[in-house]
Amino acid sequence: MCVKQISITLENVPGKFLAVSECLGREGINIRAISVADTSDFSTVRFVTDNPEKTANVLKSHGYSVHETDVIAVEVPDHPGGLQAVLKPLREANINVCYFYTYLGRGESGQPIVIIGVDKTKEAIEALKKNWVHTFGKEIYSL
Repeated sequence: MCVKQISITLENVPGKFLAVSECLGREGINIRAISVADTSDFSTVRFVTDNPEKTANVLKSHGYSVHETDVIAVEVPDHPGGLQAVLKPLREANINVCYFYTYLGRGESGQPIVIIGVDKTKEAIEALKKNWVHTFGKEIYSL
């Protein structure tokens, strides 16, 4: 399923990420998935929340530069090699996985969920749906 990801860039100094967390927490926004990639001076923070529109508005009102991106949320079978159920159909459809990170929780079936950033989101969803229904007899997970 396609979900909105919010990305911001933060300076790599103590307390910057805490300020974001406090800002969102005061507004009742729950971070459900998060990834932080750092360089020496800055970090890119990507996250999925329970209310992406409100998240973007709150962060913008506090002076953050916000980037919104469509990403995919999908359940992954929880066993050795389970990630192949997601990665193989993407490779077969010639879709590049740019990054992925885990969702803080599990899907309806109890399986872990990953957030995937790809170069062709719509095509990736179709490839995953086709493979998922064929393999598991049901639709891919929706948040």
